[in-house]
Amino acid sequence: MPPTLLLANTWASSAIVSRRVSLFVACSTTVVSRSFSKTCSGAIPRKPKSAYPAITGSRTCFSQNPIARNLIGSASNMGATVEDTTMDAVQRRLMFEDECILVDEEDHVIGHDSKYNCHLMEKIESENLLHRAFSVFLFNTKYELLLQQRSATKVTFPLVWTNTCCSHPLYRESELIEENNLGVRNAAQRKLYDELGIAAEDVPVDQFVPLGRILYKAPSDGKWGEHELDYLVFIVRDVAVHPNPEEVADVKYVSKEQLKELIRKADAGEDGIKLSPWFRLAVDNFLFDWWNKAENGTLAEAVDMKTIHKLT
Repeated sequence: MPPTLLLANTWASSAIVSRRVSLFVACSTTVVSRSFSKTCSGAIPRKPKSAYPAITGSRTCFSQNPIARNLIGSASNMGATVEDTTMDAVQRRLMFEDECILVDEEDHVIGHDSKYNCHLMEKIESENLLHRAFSVFLFNTKYELLLQQRSATKVTFPLVWTNTCCSHPLYRESELIEENNLGVRNAAQRKLYDELGIAAEDVPVDQFVPLGRILYKAPSDGKWGEHELDYLVFIVRDVAVHPNPEEVADVKYVSKEQLKELIRKADAGEDGIKLSPWFRLAVDNFLFDWWNKAENGTLAEAVDMKTIHKLT
């Protein structure tokens, strides 16, 4: 096809897709697939449905039709990219490249969306977006807890103190594995390296102990916030730490008494100390009891992966 005709055809197809975006939300997967096939003339091969996890709910057509979802996502995020050009380049890349796992309140996977959308309070409130997360609590063999202070460039909760590592399993095969919480363990190992430079061999996936799950919602500022189903994970290992300054401003190991003093300062507003909301929920509800059990060699007694503690 001559270049001018190809360009015209591409423009026309894009216009048709744009006009049909509003119809996709309400349509079934079958209708979207048929409509999209006509628009693209079947030029781009699609994966069979069996290649994707079972998805239900209003976001089905986006999750099971990656072609449609990518085009729609690009259009909807175009303005956001312009708006957030002042965002740190690394954080902006992660916001648009990382796909979080959307779940319902029973932790069933229902789709995926960009990290950007999952942390917009407008989206959280209007669409009730809830994504899977994890919080790692890493202790050395003296049973001191490694804390990190989040970097100043973090989009949510910059410069607050929190547990060792807090992030999200991504919508990828290795981090969607439900059996033995292996997807979360794989994600925890990945992010400990990304944020703290901890080598994978120093934190084997079989050494992570998922203890429980919490569901919470917390605004960060007027625009950003969290709405997470968070896996709380312990690991006891002596590791070499090499913090990534794009992710982490500071690190320190603390004893129980030192953590209690940090909490006191945060409560009193001393020294500008602030704690992340998920860390504070873990501290107030579980941490010290689990910490004692870890020291006493009875941590297995604390494991409860059946209950989802709704702390919102």
